[in-house]
This record gives sequence, structure tokens and C-alpha cells, in this order.
Amino acid sequence: MRRGLHDATPREDSRVSAPTHQREHRPARPARPDRPSAASPPDVPRAQRGPLRVTIVTPAPPTSRKGNGVTSRRWARLLRELGHQVSVVEGYGERDGGGPCDLLVALHARRSHDSIARFRRERPDAPLAVALTGTDLYGDIRSDPLARQALEWATWLITLQPAGVDELAAHLREKVRVIYQSCVAPPGDHAPRRGVYEVCVMGHLRAVKDPFRTAAAARLLPPESSVRVLHLGGIIDAAMERQARDEMVANPRYRWVGDLPRWRALRVLARSRLLALTSVMEGGANVVTEAIACGTPVVSSRIPGSVGLLGEDYPGYFPTGDTKALAALLRRAETDSGFYATLADRCRALAPLAEPDEERRRWARLLDELPAAPSAAGRAA
Repeated sequence: MRRGLHDATPREDSRVSAPTHQREHRPARPARPDRPSAASPPDVPRAQRGPLRVTIVTPAPPTSRKGNGVTSRRWARLLRELGHQVSVVEGYGERDGGGPCDLLVALHARRSHDSIARFRRERPDAPLAVALTGTDLYGDIRSDPLARQALEWATWLITLQPAGVDELAAHLREKVRVIYQSCVAPPGDHAPRRGVYEVCVMGHLRAVKDPFRTAAAARLLPPESSVRVLHLGGIIDAAMERQARDEMVANPRYRWVGDLPRWRALRVLARSRLLALTSVMEGGANVVTEAIACGTPVVSSRIPGSVGLLGEDYPGYFPTGDTKALAALLRRAETDSGFYATLADRCRALAPLAEPDEERRRWARLLDELPAAPSAAGRAA
């Protein structure tokens, strides 16, 4: 049974030509449906209330291009579009975001523990949503007492894909609400580059991303392959910057362009033939949703966070850390038009749940579980 998104519960590089049949199977950007698939939660009437005061706590600076920063800004925008007042801060109680709030949303159970604990001391009965990252689900909650305590304190546990619930103790599973991440594809026609089979890697230079796996796989491809790896990502581990620069010198198929602005990164992704996700751990990688929105097929390490998004039987997986298997997958996608079309079709089928309307709808449904709150005027009085 498939379990995935459709389930309820610098400069650019030099160029070399790719087979023309690949362009024939480059997926068109999916049309936006009037309603998402049947997997989405039903619309329900909202309780009559004034705007809620929501504080989002993120362990990354709100302006960061890291995943937590991107997620916090997107959620803030969606919640404001629903009519609520939103502050995004690095710690509960800091600056203007630390006043009384009707709901605290904390990204990361362990790293936001201090904020969660302070909120619970001050507001023992107030609603608290804890968003679980990959390091929470597949690491910290197994051994870290602070992360475990945050789970107990939470009113809701937000996961970014349905397989996340499998990592939680039975008594916590009723708290889980799945909120898929969304993305708006960049405007315009971003046709694949002629003469090169461009594979995009979007991941900062840190060990959990296994960031050079695709470069290593590209080294194993035959001379006639036109695969070129374009790696977008900032420096988290300084030692890896030297590794990236050394790899560019030694590997003509690989180019690292650093941390591009989001709008540029999405354009690169939209024109790429494939996204390669090589992480050893993800809670539900935003870049997978971005690739789906952009119409770019995905190949991924077979990790729970990707299986929860793409489905158990998605054909584009390779064993985590297996360079030879990834090289074979890249070569097959480059040369086998039927296989490439299958990847494209599977990703296209997931597009409705990567829509911003769907993410907003899931947030609205979570907020509908709150008791009716007084209006802002009533609170001020």
C-alpha cells in the first residue's frame, strides 16, 4: 500500500547535451485544482472568534535560509492570511513576540525546549503546538529527556508527513496533526538546459545531508553521460567548504554555487531534470515539496521522511549512503525515458497536497479545534 503525500493519515555551470527523449518527458507544471485530493481534511466551519495571537518560536533566526527559518516564515504568512496576529521569535519571551499569546507554535522539540518550558510554566493550560523535525523524530525523542518532555507538554504534535507518527509512543499519537509543506513554483517557463542533464542538490554543507553523495555518484557514470550536478547550499560545517571546493577541482561533473536566494534556487530546481536528496535523516524535507511543485522528479535516499512524502513504492529510492546505487539510478533516469516518465508521473500526482491552499486549510482545521477566543477588542478591554 502506498503511503505518502497523497495519504490522509554563484553562477550556473557549463553545459553538455542530453538525449532529446528526456525533454519529451519533462513534466508540465500541474494545473492548480479547485480542490485538493480526497486525502485532504474536509472544510469545517470556523468557530466565531476574533484574530488569535500566535507566537512561532524557531531555533533559527527568522531571516535564515535554513529549513526552520523558511518554515517559520511560511507558516507566519499563512496564519496571517487566515486573519491572525503572528510573531516569529527565536525564544518565547523575547522582544515583542513574547507577550501573551493564544497559541505557541514551537519548531523543534529539543532545541525549543526552553521556550516550551517557560510557556508551560506561565500558561499551563494554553494550547501548544510542537512541530517535529527530522532530528526530533529520528534522533532526539529516542534518548533526550528534554525532547520527550516537550512531547508530553504539547497539545498537538505537528509532523510534515504521515509516517512521522510511527516514531511516537502510542499515547502521543492522538496529538499528531499532519501539515504538509507547500511551495509556489517560480513564474515563467524554466525549460531544462540544452546539452546537459542537470541534477540539482539543495542542501547545506552539513553531515546529516550527506551533501557530496551525488557528486561521488556522478564520478561513477560513464564518459558518455551528460549528468552535471549543481549543488545549492550554505556553509554549516566549515571543513565541508574546502571539501566542496576540492570536489569541483577533481570532478568536472560537479559545481557548488553556495547559498542562493530562494527565488533563484527555485528557478534552478524548476529547470533541473532531477532533484537528488541524499540526507540520512529528514522530518519531511521541504525541498521534496518544492520539487513536486516545480514539476521536477525526485530521487532520494530511502529514509522514513521521504517515504512518508513520496510513498512506500516510489521507484526513485536508493539505499542511504550507497553511491553505486545512486549512480545507477541517475544513469537509468538519464537513459530510460519510461522510467523517467514514471518518476515524473508519480511526483505530478502528489502536486495537490503541495499547494499553499492545502497547507493553509490544514492550519485552519487545527485552529478550529481551539475554543472560541475573545475578540482583540475584548481582550484589550
